[in-house]
Amino acid sequence: MPTKNRQVVLIERPTGAITSATCSVVEVPVPDLEDGQALVAVSHLSIDPTIRTWMDDAPGYLPPIGIGEVIRSGGGGQVIASRSDRYQVGDLVTGITGWQEYVVADEGFGAMAPAPAGIDLATTLNVLGVTGMTAYFGLLEVGALKEGDVVVVSGAAGATGSMVGQLAKINGAASVVGIAGGPEKCAQLVDELGFDAAIDYRQGKVSAELHRLCPKGIDVYFDNVGGDILDAALANLAMRGRVVLCGAIAGYNDSSLRPGPANYTSLIIRRGRMEGFIILDYIARWPEAQARVAGWLAEGRIHHAEHIVEGLENAPDALNLLFTGGNTGKVLVKVA
Repeated sequence: MPTKNRQVVLIERPTGAITSATCSVVEVPVPDLEDGQALVAVSHLSIDPTIRTWMDDAPGYLPPIGIGEVIRSGGGGQVIASRSDRYQVGDLVTGITGWQEYVVADEGFGAMAPAPAGIDLATTLNVLGVTGMTAYFGLLEVGALKEGDVVVVSGAAGATGSMVGQLAKINGAASVVGIAGGPEKCAQLVDELGFDAAIDYRQGKVSAELHRLCPKGIDVYFDNVGGDILDAALANLAMRGRVVLCGAIAGYNDSSLRPGPANYTSLIIRRGRMEGFIILDYIARWPEAQARVAGWLAEGRIHHAEHIVEGLENAPDALNLLFTGGNTGKVLVKVA
């Protein structure tokens, strides 16, 4: 049995992008298990933009990560010791692991969940994990997608955005337009993921392109970015259009708040709705959603990609990839 556990802990609050001074790798003893607990060897970490927001000393839907605490994140691994009826040695499980080699799994609130049989952990953490569930409930519940809708997704080449576009096509959208950075990512959206069109925001003509590609307006805009992209989408909203606020990655590294969208009055004129959500609100319904998504995955209707970064110590660099556009698909860290 292991006796030492390597962890990545928060050393100081970042200003802008995280640096080598933000985090540190430490070694601590592996705790003894109590009744109802199991020890999980973490194999993969889920790298998500929200981790960056947890590093700030600011209120949110979860408390900030404390100085000296393990960086909070989801992940998955294998049970290697157990004093619990819930966990058997050899089980593959997913849940909140943090950036560390080993995590103690409990039976109560926040217990780790068994990974679906026959699906590897990397795919599970992407398509059937927080990423896939965020896309599913954000689009179908918050966005209230209807057959024949015109859907636009920002951050479309990322893990969540690429899922949103595919789920929209599966569920009857008339047209799906993705917004991404660079010609390669835009080509991938259309050629590999089935989007009807893609807009390269780096060309600086997002609003004009949205007007050209969505002449009757946008019925559902799934926003992962915020900022000027959100403003452009609001300017092109259809009557009764819905804006799903999932993330605002464009401003996560900013030291001060950006101004709000100038085109918010479009919501009045077009009788639109803009609503934010947190995926934890839907956690009780994950099994039903996972079953549906797993079915589409088995049918070959969902394509996915994982950007794997090797080594626990490289988790900070993996997080920065989300803000530089250096990834395509879901970013995961392979711990060992």
